[in-house]
Amino acid sequence: MKISKIFLYDEPSVPEIQIKELAGFISETFGVPVHVRKSFFSHFKSDKDTAAKLASSRVFNPQAPFETHIPTEEEINFEEESFGNNSSSDNMVLYDGFELQKIMLDKISNEELSRDIFHLAFTRKLSCTYDHEDNRYHGRAVICSNPSIISTTGIIEAPAKPRAYYLIMHHSISQGLNLDTLKDKFRGKFLEYHDKNLGQVVRGYALQAIFYHITAEPFCDSKECILHNAHWQEDLIHAQIELGKLCERHQRILEIYKKA
Repeated sequence: MKISKIFLYDEPSVPEIQIKELAGFISETFGVPVHVRKSFFSHFKSDKDTAAKLASSRVFNPQAPFETHIPTEEEINFEEESFGNNSSSDNMVLYDGFELQKIMLDKISNEELSRDIFHLAFTRKLSCTYDHEDNRYHGRAVICSNPSIISTTGIIEAPAKPRAYYLIMHHSISQGLNLDTLKDKFRGKFLEYHDKNLGQVVRGYALQAIFYHITAEPFCDSKECILHNAHWQEDLIHAQIELGKLCERHQRILEIYKKA
């Protein structure tokens, strides 16, 4: 599947994405024009109806499959205000990732829905999907489809921190100790909000989404590849920051794609 153009939708409250640099990286990698747009729901001039749909996609019971609920006026107003809100505060509300993707899909015009046009949207909304194996929702950094969604909150919250971090955290809580020094002790072992390395990390997630659109295989089993679906922050940091490149297999796939 050849892509003719890519639209990137910014999340301006997270400037560490470095959207223009990312656009250049993607364009050079795949040899296609990449157009940067403002945030998804601002670009498509969303209204109260869209806000209601977003509010109804919230997840209230992480241990049960998704059920649409009737949103409150307060929830709808919250979503409507977020369309033009560039605040740096992080949104920890859970959203069903597939419901969120369907809402976005409905906003895109038919002229831009052809398979050769790819849409990739950044958001602070914490996307998650239900896992029927352990019967609960899990946060996701990326929802691969068209449009694809990269959650900056998911990048921070979905991959687990080091096991020792949780052991010390639970011990400190049980002892009533202050947790202020905990992050300092583990600094560099996991990504934080507005992390200076976020611009590098989102490159890997963007490639995961694009490779899925091209090959229907978004992730790589190898931890030595930026297409690796990291479940631990240490694996994410290794693949995206310390290594920062495709494995040999996916590099060959890329080269074949560009020559086709």
